[in-house]
Amino acid sequence: MGNSTSSGPELFKMLGDMSAGQDFRNFHWDGGFTEYLDIVRKNPEVARNAFQRMYDMILSWGTTSYIEYKKNIVHYKFFDDPIDGGKEAVFGLDVPLMKLVHFFKSAAHGYGTEKRVLLLHGPVGSAKSTIVRLLKKGLERYSRTDEGILYTFKWVDKTGSGILGAQTELPCPMHEDPLKLVPDEARSRLADDFNKTSKSRYKILITGDLCPSCRYVQREFMKKYQGDWTKVMEHIRVSRMVLSEKDRIGIGTFQPKDEKNQDSTELTGDINYRKIAEYGSDSDPRAFNFDGEFNIANRGLVEFIEVLKLDVAFLYDLLGASQEHKIKPKKFPQTDIDEVIIGHTNEPEFKKLQNNEFMEALRDRTVKIDIPYITKLKEEVKIYRKDFNDVRIRGKHIAPHTIEVAAMWAILTRLEQPKKANLALLQKLKLYDGKTLSGYTEDNVKELRKEAMREGLDGISPRYIQDKISNSLVDDKNGEIGCVNPFMVMNELEGGLKHHALIASDDKRREYRELLAIVKQEYEDIVKNEVQRAISADEDAISKLCANYIDNVKAYTQREKVRNKYTGQDEEPDERLMRSIEEKIDIPESRKDDFRREIMNYIGALAIEGRQFDFKTNERLHKALELKLFEDQKDTIKLTSLVSNVVDRSTQEKIDVVKARLIKNYGYCDICSTDVLNFVASIFARGDVKRRN
Repeated sequence: MGNSTSSGPELFKMLGDMSAGQDFRNFHWDGGFTEYLDIVRKNPEVARNAFQRMYDMILSWGTTSYIEYKKNIVHYKFFDDPIDGGKEAVFGLDVPLMKLVHFFKSAAHGYGTEKRVLLLHGPVGSAKSTIVRLLKKGLERYSRTDEGILYTFKWVDKTGSGILGAQTELPCPMHEDPLKLVPDEARSRLADDFNKTSKSRYKILITGDLCPSCRYVQREFMKKYQGDWTKVMEHIRVSRMVLSEKDRIGIGTFQPKDEKNQDSTELTGDINYRKIAEYGSDSDPRAFNFDGEFNIANRGLVEFIEVLKLDVAFLYDLLGASQEHKIKPKKFPQTDIDEVIIGHTNEPEFKKLQNNEFMEALRDRTVKIDIPYITKLKEEVKIYRKDFNDVRIRGKHIAPHTIEVAAMWAILTRLEQPKKANLALLQKLKLYDGKTLSGYTEDNVKELRKEAMREGLDGISPRYIQDKISNSLVDDKNGEIGCVNPFMVMNELEGGLKHHALIASDDKRREYRELLAIVKQEYEDIVKNEVQRAISADEDAISKLCANYIDNVKAYTQREKVRNKYTGQDEEPDERLMRSIEEKIDIPESRKDDFRREIMNYIGALAIEGRQFDFKTNERLHKALELKLFEDQKDTIKLTSLVSNVVDRSTQEKIDVVKARLIKNYGYCDICSTDVLNFVASIFARGDVKRRN
């Protein structure tokens, strides 16, 4: 078999090397309480609260910034999912994510938002769950770094006192910070001592009581040692804490069930009936499992999936947990927690909350951040490119613009009709995507966004688009074809509308079909332009045509004659040639003199700078020359003959050159380049028929 595979012993050794060594020792550090105090003195960041750690974790990945509509936008690189190479990257939501990070920043500095429930609100498939998954994954990773290191403790008793029951070790069930072991009367003095030398941006604050289990154990040891706290601390071992959702350490997730099966013990823990016999009472904290989602998420984050579907009793638990940072386990006093509480919900549930006057307290203690659908085309395309690309899709080619037209339609369904009568919805999409449009400035685009209050909160979900692209890839009708083109996907999008569960009315279906027709027309224009450019991609021919045009324009503006290279005679400037080029970019007869002077002034300005004029440097003229050359050449290529399938050898050779350019310059394959040439040929054939009629 050669040397390409590792033998059993080599593989075993490699796995051993990966799991052992210094990393293992770092993650399983163990020391006494005084050693922990030394660690805090050297690195006060280990004593940060959950909000501070969350905020610092996001910032640790860095930021970039850009200006949009005269406003500075910060892009947080963390949401690109650098941990997993972009697997769960969030696109096009920089503004909502800025609001999210500002919430964490305010909470980290104790400005009040730490006492609120963070609610992500938006339509289905708008990345609410993805954002929370990223935050959980980020915290897990951060706790494994030196920058995000944190500690907890356990009780150890080998004296046989029975305080820990039959066991010799009892980990703190809520993974609390060891600083909570410091008596109330000494906390402020110790914190001041730390803060004097601290270079951290946060002050150390030692707040909150120990959990009922640790408080009971500490009280019993204090009795044993007659109040000698230093002796009690000899029973403490501090260890490094690594957050893990799978191990239920510092990260919790709660998902509502039906009302009969909802039980508050899932949030705050329950009695361990097996241990009642050992300890003699169900109110003994050693006979209680502090393993509800609030308990195990202490020091980290708890996620509430579809939070507003919770029973009212659960929501009251949520209010206390957010406002007072306390929970109430059954038969025990209120218990302090330190965690980020984040929930997410869809629009119908949030409307119910708004209409329920009994839930005013929850509304008042909630910070809602809208997570809308994307309304920028290039950002929406990134979502689908992540799943449908050459690396992931083997054996089939996705034709150019296939993903773009699907994304375009999705965004059109999310946009509100512009109030300006002369602005079409497709033009609005292009403005949002950063394209320029005559008569519209950044301020106009900003105004368009302001007047559309619900834009991005309705429309088609990215999931629907993903499903339909997937269907096109596996459809038996397309099985023999090695290429998926835009029409296959658009047919899937249209066909699925009648079964779409989230489209409530026939009027909405009709509206979405009309938008699909707009997208099809736009696709026609795009491919016509590409084929035109592929046909007229002969740079030598364009250059000659340009030189001829410039010679005639120069003579025209200077009221001179042009020397005919073939006859050697001086002739009047060729008005027909100049107009045939200018008309391609809609220069009217009344403006031709202005345009020609503009071109000559442009050439003169370049000459002053020591630069030579090139047709590529003037975008409008370049486009006009390409269209003119296309018109001159399309008849020699006889593109429309493709429709009749009667193609002579000379024409076929020219068509093959165009196909090669489409493949090289625009990303087509042999199949879709043939298809697009046939499609564009049929468009021109229709145009020829219309002209004859």
